[in-house]
Amino acid sequence: MLSPRLSLSRHGPSFSRIVAGMWRLADWNLSLAERIRLIEQCIELGVTTFDHADIYGDYQCQQLFGAALQQAPALKQQIQLVSKCGIKLTSSHRLEHRIKHYDTSAAHILASTERTLAELQVETLDLLLIHRPDPLMDYDEMARAFETLRAAGKVRHFGVSNFTPLQFEALNSRIELVTNQVEFSPLQLSALQDGQFDTLQRHGVAPMIWSALGGGLLFRHNDTSPLQAVLAQLAAQYGSSVASLVYAWIMQLPCRPLPLTGSGRIEVIRDAVAACSLSLERQDWYRILQAACGHEVA
Repeated sequence: MLSPRLSLSRHGPSFSRIVAGMWRLADWNLSLAERIRLIEQCIELGVTTFDHADIYGDYQCQQLFGAALQQAPALKQQIQLVSKCGIKLTSSHRLEHRIKHYDTSAAHILASTERTLAELQVETLDLLLIHRPDPLMDYDEMARAFETLRAAGKVRHFGVSNFTPLQFEALNSRIELVTNQVEFSPLQLSALQDGQFDTLQRHGVAPMIWSALGGGLLFRHNDTSPLQAVLAQLAAQYGSSVASLVYAWIMQLPCRPLPLTGSGRIEVIRDAVAACSLSLERQDWYRILQAACGHEVA
């Protein structure tokens, strides 16, 4: 089974339905050869879209990934690259940052993108996201920065991450956005309840989903958890792993979510891909929602 492809929006890019999240790449302690092999194995599974951010791995993950692309440049033509900017961490790699803060100024967006392109060893990003909403963000200034990057051929498409529906609408009214990357899982349902998914469906925009498995909390042993019990029962019923079941539950939403994986183990990514061919009966989908909420629907 290969991950299918999906257009993020009416005029947006076509990405693999499962996206390989690289935020823990620095923690996986992979050699250069192992990093190259991981990218190759993802491609073999049809997972061709890779998610990054400038801050991941204390500003080191993009360089690690870029070293793999430099060593195996043919891979560049087979993948799509996503990155984010807008957060500034205190770090030994950024001594000028005196406090963790957000920066969505045009100057930072442009400078961060240039650095990201150099670190990833590519000339163009397929998608650039603003990582988190900034209380000081100027939507017109952000849109102008995006237009500058597009005109220079450095970024093809733009989106946001962790934006509220109103914040998404405000920037989308100035420049077309192709996604909002948000947290969603059976342990974090707010995007289902606060109008986030409704807003995106209205615009024909597919969300990208981070922490789809609850950061691993779904798998911590807890015999008293009704949610874990329901997931185990349904996984056995459908002949799937619990992880595949959860990914399938998420992808069944009509806003067409693209889940991100967060593991360097190819078997975990394979579980996510297997979910692309799994469809839950409506009542089973609601069994998971009921267990996640702790009560039946009204």
